[in-house]
Amino acid sequence: MKKLFLLAALAIFAVACDDDSAPDGGEETTELIAPALYMDVVTSDGNKPFTGVLSIAPCVEGTSVYYGNYVNSKLSPIYGYYFVENGELYDSDSNRALYLPVGNYEMVYWGTPKYEEPIYAYPAVREPAYSIGGDIAQQDFTLLKMSDSDAYYPTYDLVFACHSVKVGTEDLDTALKRVVAGLKIILKDKDGQVLSTEIANVEVRVTNIYEKLNAYTAEPHGNPCTVAFPLVRSTDGLQMSNGIVMLFPSVGIPELQLNISLADGQVKHINQQLKQPLEANNKLTLTISIGDIFEEETSGSVTVDEWNENHEEIDVPVLQ
Repeated sequence: MKKLFLLAALAIFAVACDDDSAPDGGEETTELIAPALYMDVVTSDGNKPFTGVLSIAPCVEGTSVYYGNYVNSKLSPIYGYYFVENGELYDSDSNRALYLPVGNYEMVYWGTPKYEEPIYAYPAVREPAYSIGGDIAQQDFTLLKMSDSDAYYPTYDLVFACHSVKVGTEDLDTALKRVVAGLKIILKDKDGQVLSTEIANVEVRVTNIYEKLNAYTAEPHGNPCTVAFPLVRSTDGLQMSNGIVMLFPSVGIPELQLNISLADGQVKHINQQLKQPLEANNKLTLTISIGDIFEEETSGSVTVDEWNENHEEIDVPVLQ
């Protein structure tokens, strides 16, 4: 379970304050319930138990107004936070349980699944801020712009659910849905040979990606952004690829841009519009075969000899 503890580094959920004291006017109570927790993820093969980190924000019944959570018997803006293994609570000192009075609440769930398959290591998003009485529907997960570029970082893998729970008689039992798309690029030589060592680096840029996901509905919105990430050369040198990059859904059909920097300073370009939008819970794998990158004497475009585009759903793996 050492890998599971690494998920703490992926914890993307922020609070409006980080102490355990009650806000002004907070009332103490002794009639508090900590609901049991059971989590699944919706996949193409049916629901599977969730493994990862999970936040739960209770709202006033029938609204998106954040209720809060009782910490040390005092109402606090600190939401519930759990490590989950195979759909159930994993014993960890980092868990922060929900304690609430008996009653009906709208529960907002956001999670980051654990992955066995490599994913991109440097995602970044701005998280929603929760305050007692604040409207979660006015908060977003927002892409972050790179400091040295006009492009944005990829997002974390995110799953979501929102439904009502009657605390005191019902458990925290729901099926989470993935609200981001996955993208994997494989760049190879058209003849199956080792890629030229003159290729210094490759930057991938994906246009028309929504800037935000609403924190209460998970609906994408905002300005279209360009997300960028690098490709990494394989040990045998036969290809360059990336761990799966997670993206917010696209605004219509995006364009894929590859900027191939050579050792001599030249920059070659591949620009290709995708066949369809990037949608939540879909993974797109693109295999791109390139010809001779030295056929042109100056910077310019590279001819794409083979372009394989394959959409498939992303399934959350279950720990074996």
